[in-house]
Amino acid sequence: MLGANQYGKSEIRVVKVIRGGERHELRDLTVDVTLRGDFEAVHDGDNTGLPATDTMRNVVYALAAEHPLDSLPDFAAAIVAHWVADDAVTQAQARIRELPWQRLEGNAFQRGAGGTRLHAVTGDAEGTTHEGGLEDLLILRSSGSAFSGFARDRYTTLPETGDRILATVVTARWYYASAPGEGSWAAVRDDLLHAFGDHESASVQQTLKHMGEAVLERHPDIERIALTLPNRHHLPFDVSRFGLENRNEVFHATTEPYGLIEATIERG
Repeated sequence: MLGANQYGKSEIRVVKVIRGGERHELRDLTVDVTLRGDFEAVHDGDNTGLPATDTMRNVVYALAAEHPLDSLPDFAAAIVAHWVADDAVTQAQARIRELPWQRLEGNAFQRGAGGTRLHAVTGDAEGTTHEGGLEDLLILRSSGSAFSGFARDRYTTLPETGDRILATVVTARWYYASAPGEGSWAAVRDDLLHAFGDHESASVQQTLKHMGEAVLERHPDIERIALTLPNRHHLPFDVSRFGLENRNEVFHATTEPYGLIEATIERG
């Protein structure tokens, strides 16, 4: 028998220029739409009542034209509301990624930094839930990070250190108790960045927990946050072989292999 199933349209690229007089705003979005419903007959060759994925794409573009796009949570919720109103759909999800653009001058832009914004809304007849997040947030601290006291055996070659570079690419997902405002994402990102550098770190694990706790402390509407912090190693390069003094200034940056630290911080 057919088990759980869903389908949808992925990687719908939407760029909207919001023309407010002489000063334009830019939203660069990638939307995934997923539907669940009574679609068992489709798997047996009967497409009656099935929304086409091409239609899902068109709905996203039409709603982007109608919506002011001043709030990503509201736009995602509008997509979900459209599909939940379809009798054949029991659950809909809209997951949106936003690429940042930074204004140069006037109406010229360059691709910005600060990570890729994520927002997902899942809805059914009972209501909607909101999930925020970010990806590709590359951060580094050049001091205040140590790693020592770990287990050692015959295979351990890693030296202990009281001063190392700590670099990572943050991926985070956080889950709201209710619909957030448009400014919530930037505030959470800023709190993560501040917490990354405001303490003496004994390990990536300690830093991860500290970052998650900072978000929960400052945002009572967030129930939990899941963080992934890969350790982007920066290994000291021995320049003494060239007759030079090692001053802990020159490093070999490598991405493979890497330590992968993941955890969810939630309210007790």
